Amino acid sequence: MALFVGVMLISNITGTKGVVLFDDWLNVSLGPIHMNGLVTDGAFYLFPLAYVLGDVISEVYGFRAMRRAILAGFAVLLIASICFWLTIELPAADFYDGQEAFRTVAGVVPQFLLAGLAGYLAGEFLNSFVLVKMKERAGERHLWARLIGSTVVGEFADTLVFCSIAATALGISSWGDFINYTVVGFAWKTLVEIVIMPVTYLVVGWLKRVEPSYAEALRQARTDGSDVL
Repeated sequence: MALFVGVMLISNITGTKGVVLFDDWLNVSLGPIHMNGLVTDGAFYLFPLAYVLGDVISEVYGFRAMRRAILAGFAVLLIASICFWLTIELPAADFYDGQEAFRTVAGVVPQFLLAGLAGYLAGEFLNSFVLVKMKERAGERHLWARLIGSTVVGEFADTLVFCSIAATALGISSWGDFINYTVVGFAWKTLVEIVIMPVTYLVVGWLKRVEPSYAEALRQARTDGSDVL
């Protein structure tokens, strides 16, 4: 849970930087859509880890535990935003020449804050909800299907909500860049989930073996036919 919240906090800071990859050779034009490189943000390499951790928590500890983790993450993100704002507003010392740079990096842009929090809540709740519901039907079988299915739904909701609200704050001004940013973000996050699925399997399997509460819940579920989550 601590790692999940930490990743979310770091991602919301690094995600404020707009990034363009492969713009020197990736140029595509389809009608009104023009793609000059892959448009993403500075959290593209880290943010998918939050969904992997969310999958692990949901699979092992259930929707109730994941809901607490999501709300804890939301509270930390909100507190961090308030602290950044307060720090920026404090009078700078005469010898401190980084005020504007600090404001640019850590400044709380209401539009971006709203986008991050809304996307975070929609994506993580849907990711956990879908995984748990799929597990209710399949039991311990088909973990791969739960991981992929929940990620597709959660990442799509997160990316669409975030990009729809934050696009103009990031400087995205055309439909081509918006679609590029949205599609690339969704595809990348989903691909990362698939690529590191073997690691997710190992972590989930290890936690299920060493977590006493899960073992007890599993034994009880097998006895009375109830849901382990």
